[in-house]
Amino acid sequence: MKTSTPMTKSPRAVAREALRLAKDALPAYTSARSRKDFTSHQLFAVLALKTFFQTDYRGITQLLADLGDLRKDLGLEKVPHYSTLCYAAGRLLKKGRSSSSSSAPLRPLSTAA
Repeated sequence: MKTSTPMTKSPRAVAREALRLAKDALPAYTSARSRKDFTSHQLFAVLALKTFFQTDYRGITQLLADLGDLRKDLGLEKVPHYSTLCYAAGRLLKKGRSSSSSSAPLRPLSTAA
């Protein structure tokens, strides 16, 4: 199977790329009243690592606790609680919904030739 993008086995490369993509696509905080312990960018990158390592929420928090280089790459001063990741997944990974507060559906672009 040939892919158009290069594959990596480096969790640090995955973390850096996920963080970069999240900064381009997501607001830093999803709520004005957030405690601001972690940004949406950081949480998204941790969720990407969860998928990369094929583990659960408790597993990724333990990996982050053990791997200081990953925490440093993500700018984490502390490891998020597994429940924080679970709630973030509900907010950030919803399918078919935009991250804006608007409830109006997006219309597809016209494809007239």
